[in-house]
Order: sequence, then C-alpha cells, then structure tokens
Amino acid sequence: MKLGSPFRPRLLSALLFSIFLGSAPATPAQERGELRIATSYKLMTLDPQYANLNENTSLLSHIYERLVYQDDNLELKPGLATSWRPLSDTQWAFKLRDKVRFHDGSAFDADDVVYTIERIRDFLNPPSGGFRSYVSGIKSVSAPDPLTVLIETDGAVPNLPLFFSSLFVMNRPSEGVETTEDLNAGHPPNGTGPYRFESWSSGESLRLARNDDYWGGKPAWSKVTFRVIENPAARVAALSTGEVDVADAIPARDVASLKQRGARVASVGAARVNFVQFDVARDTLPGVTDKSGEPIANPFKNPLVRRALTLATDRGILVDKILAGYGTAAAQVFPNGLPGTSANLLPEAPNYDEAKMLLAKAGFPDGFNLVLAGPAGRYPGDAESLQAVAQSWARIGVNAQPAAAPFSVFNTKRAAGDYGVWYGGTSGEAVDIILHTLLASPDPERGTGALNFGKYRNEAFDAMLARAESIAVGPERNAALAQATELVMADQPIIPLYHFHHIVGYGSRIGSYVLHPRGWTTAMQTLPAME
Repeated sequence: MKLGSPFRPRLLSALLFSIFLGSAPATPAQERGELRIATSYKLMTLDPQYANLNENTSLLSHIYERLVYQDDNLELKPGLATSWRPLSDTQWAFKLRDKVRFHDGSAFDADDVVYTIERIRDFLNPPSGGFRSYVSGIKSVSAPDPLTVLIETDGAVPNLPLFFSSLFVMNRPSEGVETTEDLNAGHPPNGTGPYRFESWSSGESLRLARNDDYWGGKPAWSKVTFRVIENPAARVAALSTGEVDVADAIPARDVASLKQRGARVASVGAARVNFVQFDVARDTLPGVTDKSGEPIANPFKNPLVRRALTLATDRGILVDKILAGYGTAAAQVFPNGLPGTSANLLPEAPNYDEAKMLLAKAGFPDGFNLVLAGPAGRYPGDAESLQAVAQSWARIGVNAQPAAAPFSVFNTKRAAGDYGVWYGGTSGEAVDIILHTLLASPDPERGTGALNFGKYRNEAFDAMLARAESIAVGPERNAALAQATELVMADQPIIPLYHFHHIVGYGSRIGSYVLHPRGWTTAMQTLPAME
C-alpha cells in the first residue's frame, strides 16, 4: 500500500513563523498584485466563532488571529499571546503581544480576549456546539492589565493553550455583543490579521485587501480573491487555464496531468481522519431495511454488525486506487506515530468470510439494505469512496445504496437525523480533541460529542478519556490517550478509512506553497515567484 510522503519545502523553514501565523513579509520584487485562489471551501458565515469547520478556520484566518498557533509539526507557537504559563492546576496567565491593532485602528488588548471567551462560552449557541467545548471548562477570565489575561478553570485543563490555537480573537464592541446575524448582514469583520475584509458572496467568493499596518510585516499580496469552486474537475481546469494561481483539494488522479501542463504540486499528510459513522441510538433508521424493503430494528446497535462491516471494508482499494497513493489506511483518528496514537492499532485487510459469520451470528445471515450517505466534492475521493465501500459490503450481503450530496445539503440532513450510516471526516489540533468531539458521549454541559452524530455512548471510554485529559502534556498523557483509543476502537462506533494527503496545485506566478497538515488554504502559505 503506497503511503506517499509529505512535502516539506526546506527552503522556507525559516519563514514558517510568519507564514503560518500571519504573512511572509514581502519585498518590492515579490509583490504581484492580486492572488487568485480556487477553493473547495464554501465559507458558511463571517462569524469566526460560530462554526468549527475547516472552511471557516481557513478563510477567516486572513482576517482574524489566535492567541496561539500550531506550526507544521503541530507544535504550539506564540500568536497574539507571546507566552503562557500555569499558575496552579486551575489558573493560567497569558501575556499578550504589544502594539497590535485591529483593522479599524483600535488597539488589541486583554479585554478583547475576555470578550472572545465570554462570547463563545455564554452567548453563542450553534447547532453543533461550535467552539464552546474549548471554553466550557473556563470558570472566569479577567484582565489585570492591558497585556495580561488570567484564566481560572473549573478543574485541571493542562492543554488549555492548545484550545486557544483554535479560537479567533474578536474586538470587543463599544456595547453589547455582536451576533452572528449582525456579522453576516454586513457588519464589517474587524480582526488583527494580515488581510482586511472587502466583500463576501456566500458560496461564490471572498475578497480581501492587504493590511499594510499588519504587526507581522507587510503581506505579499495586495489583493486576494477566493473563488468557491466545489467541483474538483472545475478547480483543476481553472488552474490549468491560468484563471487562478492556486487550486486546493486537487484529486490525486489529476496530479500527473497538471504537472504535464506546467503546474506544480505540493502535498502533505493530513492530521485528520475520514470514516464511516453509525447511528447506534435510534430503534429504527431511515434507509435501513431487510432485503424485501421492510424496516428492521437498528442493526448498528449490535457491535457484531459493526465489526462485520469493518472486516468487509477494503481500505487498500481506497488508498491505492481512489487516492492514487496520496493517503494512508486508518485504524484510529490520527496517523500512527503522532502524539496520542496507539502503535497497537493497525489497519486490517478485509476478511469477508469472518464478516459473513459475524453477520449471521448477529441475526442477519442474508444481510440487509441500507443507504450510505456522504458529501460529494468536499474530501478527496469522497463520492468514489462511497461506491467502493458499497461494493465491499455487497460481498457479505449488505446492499448499500450510495447517496452523495453537496456538503451543505449532507451536513444539514445528517444533523437532522435523515441518515442511519454515513461517510464523514474531521480534523483537530490533537488526538484528544477528535476523541472528545467525535466519540465521547454527547454532553452539552461538558462540551463533548459535538460531532458524535451517531449518539454513541461508552462510559468506560468517557472515564479513560477524562483521565487522559487531566494529565499534563507529555508521554504519560499520550499513553493514556492511546489506551482510551484502543478501548473505543474495539467497539467500532466508527470505521476509520484513511488519512488523506492534502494536495494543492499552483501556477507560474507562485514561487512556492507551504502546506500545513491541518489542511488550511491561505494566501499566507503562498509566496510570489521571483522575477
């Protein structure tokens, strides 16, 4: 099984601080006017704190910044905070960067951080929980001086700085709290980032202008335009014809032809997982029937059925054929070797005979019918993966009808409970973040299970995860997370499929493109070609 290899431009390693935090400072010879990017990311909202989705994280990072950021090794680096330290098990102090200004000219200070935390924790109520889980454990936040933030938590939160690597800081308004509706209706986004907001057409484009007063140095591009092109073939075509300078989420099958046409390609292994998820809570499920089309009791409540479908899934085809080697077969939420992963969890080859035996033991000797839902065009190989999984499951008598839809449609229907089993994907800052949101029991007060649409519950796993999260970052915490992962994966609430590789193509106006394992697409990762 071809694993591929991450692309790391060594030439630019000294610039990673400026590229991933804000923008690489430009020289006059580098400035090239407008940067045109074709992106698969459809910006859902201009509220940077509403939805924890990669499209918002990626695109709004031009306008807003975080206290802490993760470099390309997922290590924490100073952002709007220059340092942080625990004062006790439940108290933290963050020191802030001086002489930073928002786009409207107002000074950034500790009161803006207080507002950011309180707005997410106390005022926003997005359908999937948004970023609330990152701040739900914060008991109080205060600003003893303009450049110091003191945080008190309800209990020990040893990875609190990691949480802040996901939260964009907003400017406190003169009165009240800005609502999501206000921001989407025309209140100009006001951040500290390297680019200023110009215009947004939902589902079509985002236009930005350079922030010449950016504290991190003058950005490389005077203008940036993101064109939303959800169809992968259309993105490839736009890059091939020179309509855009950069195109993200390039299908692996198109890499060779792009190179033949003069484009260059960068890739990196993704800190994420794509998976099949089961609804294990309801008694009956939409689209799940016996072979005659009659509704049946929810088969996914039985771990033997989940195990059988896992054994009937051929990950090798997904990685080798559909991803053309630009991916890694998955057995857990992050690729093996990253902090918190288990060396004992390895992808299994399909075993159809054993899978049939398990189905028969569970009471389904003839299999059953189901609708296998998923997004189309959001992830590399998503629609094709649905087809491949369906073909594998057919070999044990489970007839799966693939149902691919645009992500906005799929996401709405999934949240509404219209599916019984589906293909999905998620990324996160660390293993525990994904375990916390994807597999922990749904609990709005604790902020767990925001992406646990299958309503899976496992008290033993919840307890092991809570223990791991109480340990300071380091080897002991990683070992505890690995043990918790082994426990939950043995129950198969999801079928991990693969960790795909991010692939970006770029044209002659681009000197280099530095990919990040989180999969962001930004102007800050894009350096102009030198004349």
